[in-house]
Amino acid sequence: MEPKKVTIKNLEKVLEDLKQGSDDAIGNYLFKGYRIQVSKYKSSGTERYMRLYNKRRENGLCVRCGIKVTEKNPRTGKLYRLCAEHREITDRKKR
Repeated sequence: MEPKKVTIKNLEKVLEDLKQGSDDAIGNYLFKGYRIQVSKYKSSGTERYMRLYNKRRENGLCVRCGIKVTEKNPRTGKLYRLCAEHREITDRKKR
């Protein structure tokens, strides 16, 4: 994942998020040629996976490959969580 370029003001916001214990501060930041990594110490793989899954769902991306999902579920009206290719693979496995 590419680090985000930040300013002093952005870094202050990250520090405020850390003080509040918010997961919004987690990420890689680039400040004047320095990479600053904010992550949880000894976090489980499950935790990291769930953060990635939730972030992709919120942004309308396929939870497996990360490409933009355009089709909606006709019953619920919400975007599918998988792209057409991964939905097809999942459907074939169920047979």
